[in-house]
Amino acid sequence: MTSAYVFASAADAAGKFSGARPGNVYSRFTNPTVRSFEQRVACMEGAEDGVAFSSGMAAIVAIAHAWLVAGKNVVCSRDVFGTTLTAFRHYFGKLGADVRVVSLVDIEEWRKAIDSNTAFVFLETPSNPILNIAAIAKIAHLAHTCGAKVVVDNTLLTPTQQNPLKHGADVVVHSAGKYIDGQGRCVAGVVLGSEQLMADIRAVIRVMGASLSPMDAWLLLKSLETLELRMAAISRNAQQLARWLCSQPKIGRVYYTGLSEHPQYELACSQQSGHGGVLSFEVGIGRECAWHLIDSLKLISIATSIGDTRTMVTHPASTTHGKLTALEREKAGVSERLVRLSVGLESPADITNDLGVALSNVHVLQDKLVQLARSEV
Repeated sequence: MTSAYVFASAADAAGKFSGARPGNVYSRFTNPTVRSFEQRVACMEGAEDGVAFSSGMAAIVAIAHAWLVAGKNVVCSRDVFGTTLTAFRHYFGKLGADVRVVSLVDIEEWRKAIDSNTAFVFLETPSNPILNIAAIAKIAHLAHTCGAKVVVDNTLLTPTQQNPLKHGADVVVHSAGKYIDGQGRCVAGVVLGSEQLMADIRAVIRVMGASLSPMDAWLLLKSLETLELRMAAISRNAQQLARWLCSQPKIGRVYYTGLSEHPQYELACSQQSGHGGVLSFEVGIGRECAWHLIDSLKLISIATSIGDTRTMVTHPASTTHGKLTALEREKAGVSERLVRLSVGLESPADITNDLGVALSNVHVLQDKLVQLARSEV
């Protein structure tokens, strides 16, 4: 816990500032606790090196600062985290970068969008909140043929359940305050890849200053020790809950990669060792029903984050994807009926009981809305 470091001499200070000597200079650049976190996550992800940030979005913005310049383009999947798309389209778009948005699952759209002027492609798999799966190896082949880098957001699965570098990705990014922390205590991000690519990223953080604090790095280090256990338990709970939701007569489509009914189930199993704790489902006939379900919950917390020990619920169309246009939400599959759950470590029976009571309330409301619509006709 320090901002600066004492040097043995003026020559020692000069050598460390220039990089000729190893050692810490200033905590905006490096910190031993932060460095330990970076190295451990890199080891888990199968990367040579990593750079930690004060948030997941800071990590993504640093990637863009490192490689996206005016006249270049970035190809991004449509169903990434809403703020990621906003960062690329608005803030980097107005600086002269071309942002091309494509379907995560349509390889032909990727093929048409990637060209020799593409700086990097960016994708999140599984996607949030619809849980679409990208064919990482196929997209990587298309990108590398054109000399573009491949960046994969692996937040939903963590290094314990997916390693994108093994499938051809060049860089992996995590919003580390989600599952890596796992207890809702801090906000953090981390970028992982080769030493050469991470040198580019570290140069950005040295100037832009979105550094991870030593205290948060210490919390994250402790969390890494339980990450595999937590992810396994959360995945079991999510699988059980997804099956239960599928059995409910008035629940619409359920989105979870662990269901054999998922259209990309085989692809998911080929590049994932687990399915994580995020699932979504459609309920009722619109926003009013979705909100009524959320407001009727007692145990499950209303929160827009994911990856806590407790189960959390949100309405993506009005929160995480609220800044997108109605057409963009429609293309991303984010309807007004959609509800997202981040499943925690509670007893599955407690979670289903809470949802069961809330669903019964929704059924009453839905019947009233249908009767009202009929009377107006």
